[in-house]
Amino acid sequence: MRSALFAILVGLFGAALLHIVIILALPNFTGRDAYSRVLGLYEMDSFFPLATEPGATGLANDDPFLRVAVCGFSVDGGPARFIAKGSVPFWSVAIYDANSNEIFSMNDHTAVNGNLDLVMATPIQLIDLRKTPAASLAQSILVSMPDEEGYAVLRALAPTDSYEETVRNFLAESSCEPFRR
Repeated sequence: MRSALFAILVGLFGAALLHIVIILALPNFTGRDAYSRVLGLYEMDSFFPLATEPGATGLANDDPFLRVAVCGFSVDGGPARFIAKGSVPFWSVAIYDANSNEIFSMNDHTAVNGNLDLVMATPIQLIDLRKTPAASLAQSILVSMPDEEGYAVLRALAPTDSYEETVRNFLAESSCEPFRR
């Protein structure tokens, strides 16, 4: 009986100590989420390619066959538009909110004509876009953004060195910017 009581007391003391350590260490981990790191790259509304070595933000492209670019954006002042065209073996885009929850994703096989043309907007902005559609949005995919800020991750496959320049040009020429009528 005494050993059971001792085990319970040690367990309670250990749990209390663990909680204190977690609470004291929590400030060291805030601001290190993916969204904060993307915002630390440069400025919003532009795709920035990631290097193979982690930079100041800690973001890196660690896949030898994929080239990755990220873009922070906001739909507060209006919709955001993502465009990428080119002939690469494979590309995919994923849109995340500020909490790093995936909102939308697609790839070249699900895109119209294999090109990325995506408009992210708030539900109110989408209603406005659908009421008076612009001719430039005829091939665009319109997606509702539940939050006002987020980030996009664009990936392109370079299976061999011969695709390297094509993939880098594809990422460099892609755009992530506010939509203007």
